[in-house]
Formats: sequence, C-alpha cells, structure tokens
Amino acid sequence: MSTNGMESWAVDLKDVGAIYPFQGSEVVMVIIGLVFWIGWHVLQTRQENAEIEADMAADRTGDETRRAIDRH
Repeated sequence: MSTNGMESWAVDLKDVGAIYPFQGSEVVMVIIGLVFWIGWHVLQTRQENAEIEADMAADRTGDETRRAIDRH
C-alpha cells in the first residue's frame, strides 16, 4: 500500500514530483487542523472560565483571602 502514489522507488528522480504521503489532500488537512485548533481554544476558554468562576464563588466572602494574608 502506498500513500504517496509511488509503487516503486526504482525510478528516475527527475521524473518524480512530490513524494510526501496523502498528496492532494493538503487543503482538507489544513481545514481539519484549523477546525481542531479553533475548537480546542473554545473548549479551553470555557474550562478556564468555569474554573475561575468556581474559584471566585468559593471565596465570595473573602475569608480565605483574609486568612492567607494573616498567615504572612
């Protein structure tokens, strides 16, 4: 099975173009990569916002902050 379209390496290299795998699917791979990248940032932002909100909710009274200041 060949992913780059070459069946034999016993050829004249001047007649060979690109030899990387999955030739012709670069645009699809770039689109998939962009969707993954943007999706990852959206998920990461949501998780960080939820974590910050949980931390803020846990210390609404400020008691934890006062105890931390008093310790030092």
